[in-house]
Amino acid sequence: MKKQIIVTFVLLLCGLHSMYAQLQDQRHNFSVGFNGGVNINTVSFEPSFKQGKLMAPTFGLTGRYISEKYFRAICGLQVEVNFSQHGWKEDIDDGSGDSYLRKMNYIEVPFLAQLGFGKDKGHGVRFLIQAGPQVGFLLSEKEEKSASWHPEQRIVTEQYGKMADRKFDYGIAGGAGLEVRTGIGNFILEGRYYFGLNDFYNNTKRDYFGRSAHATIIGKLTYLFDLTN
Repeated sequence: MKKQIIVTFVLLLCGLHSMYAQLQDQRHNFSVGFNGGVNINTVSFEPSFKQGKLMAPTFGLTGRYISEKYFRAICGLQVEVNFSQHGWKEDIDDGSGDSYLRKMNYIEVPFLAQLGFGKDKGHGVRFLIQAGPQVGFLLSEKEEKSASWHPEQRIVTEQYGKMADRKFDYGIAGGAGLEVRTGIGNFILEGRYYFGLNDFYNNTKRDYFGRSAHATIIGKLTYLFDLTN
């Protein structure tokens, strides 16, 4: 039910462009730039084990097209091509002194429908809401564990030494932020959440994990400059 609610919300938001394509108050504002920030990663595992938060980088290129203004909402579409590091960090409290984390490097492409509220043209501030689908491809992954290693003391150990079965990833991203429009470009500070819908381990009845999907909180700063207004 939770997945259905999220997907329904995103589809409604993404459908704004087609629903109001004939409105008169059109815009043709195309902007490009770059973004950078930090991922706070966990993985939704079934069966589960204790995790901390794995902080990792994300950065890439951004393009945005503002198509129209509907009532007070400035409607647009934002696309990014990012390098993004995911994975997990285990919270091992069995007294062994062990530590373990997995770093997974992806190329990701989010497609985000965007609504802005605030200053329409010129310098000023906008409040942004955006959501949409995201796809990714796993480039590489690496385990990091302590020199002293005692996995036999833990219940869930199938993840150790097991690389991802599936390189393709997809899910839903959404969040909110503030855009400051200045004479030297547009600066966007935002928070975003990524909810993975695809498991990177096989999840048939013969496999150990029934779920292994990314869940990421993202803090990001984006710089854009307008090519057309």
